[in-house]
Amino acid sequence: MKKKISIILMTLLMIGGMLGFSPTEVAAEVNMYTPYTGLSTTPGESINYSVDVKNTSSSVAHVSFSLKNLPDEWTSKIRAGGHDIRQLSIDADSYQTISLDIEIPLQVEKGEYKFELVARGRNGVEATLPFLVEVSEEGTYSTELTIDQPNLEGHTDATFSYKFNLKNLTANEQNYSLSSEVPAGWRAQFKADGNAVTSVSLEPGANKDIDLDLIPAETASADTYEIPIKASAGGTAAETTLEAVITGSYDIDITTPDGRLNTDITAGRSKMIELIVQNIGTATLNDVSITSSTPPNWEVEFDESEIEVLEAGETKIIKAKVTAADDAIAGDYEASFSATAAETSDNAVFRISVETSTLWGLIGIAIILAVFGGLFYLFKKYGRR
Repeated sequence: MKKKISIILMTLLMIGGMLGFSPTEVAAEVNMYTPYTGLSTTPGESINYSVDVKNTSSSVAHVSFSLKNLPDEWTSKIRAGGHDIRQLSIDADSYQTISLDIEIPLQVEKGEYKFELVARGRNGVEATLPFLVEVSEEGTYSTELTIDQPNLEGHTDATFSYKFNLKNLTANEQNYSLSSEVPAGWRAQFKADGNAVTSVSLEPGANKDIDLDLIPAETASADTYEIPIKASAGGTAAETTLEAVITGSYDIDITTPDGRLNTDITAGRSKMIELIVQNIGTATLNDVSITSSTPPNWEVEFDESEIEVLEAGETKIIKAKVTAADDAIAGDYEASFSATAAETSDNAVFRISVETSTLWGLIGIAIILAVFGGLFYLFKKYGRR
């Protein structure tokens, strides 16, 4: 009888070995514990659970792990000792800690989700740990484009520099094409990480700071310009509108109607010079003063020495009465005329040729003739003696 029992036991052990069971695992008992099995989160976030896996038996337990009922688009990792694991061996009456990482996708519906962590021994015995995750808001599949300061102001020759942030709120990597709609003659340059770019790639949930430099056309008039910008990739895109306020460029020109900057004048006499003052900028100029710089003892009178308002492109005719000094010696002199506003100025330098008066020439001739006449009279009267 004893012989038959021994044969039966031996047979059972052999069958157990063939099926992959060992006597030490049959009696093994495993349970799992983590304090936070029910958590609330938002789309695109990750949850990390620290789970204690305990072997309460007197033999070593070899445990593999799996997740049951985890939503299809959710991803998971089971780690221990800094490594991804598939199986864990736990000494008798001991425990090991594993890390369970769950990634919630961006595109997910609001609601409660339940799943289980399953620990299975080689003997087929399972231990389960249930989890509940509440997604508190509806997920998105979108792109976000944000800017803190969409409105800038400057002159025509200024560079308008904007900074914005691009965020990929989709579940996939996206290659975003960057574009802008600028007025004719304007230039736009996108920059990322200090480099000029036309597109950027972003991982799911990632964001990047991007700079945009707008350079207005030289002829841009004072106005408010709206500049649409867009980041697009496949089925997702985001756009916003920037505002550039051009206060105009400031420039002025002073010259003559024919462009000639030379004339002549007689010493002690006056001459009228016609000046053209033009606002060649794109912004209005206020309180433009007209002044002159001349040689000593010369005088200049303007019919209008102050222009209250000079609109962009407007021209004003100024008449200057120039009087040369009485004692001016014949020769070339310089005189300058300036138009000055608070923002800009210009001056025109004239070369003025001075001629002596014809009256003095006639007087000189008369004196010479008188001298010669006197000599002739004396010679005629006393020359016979």
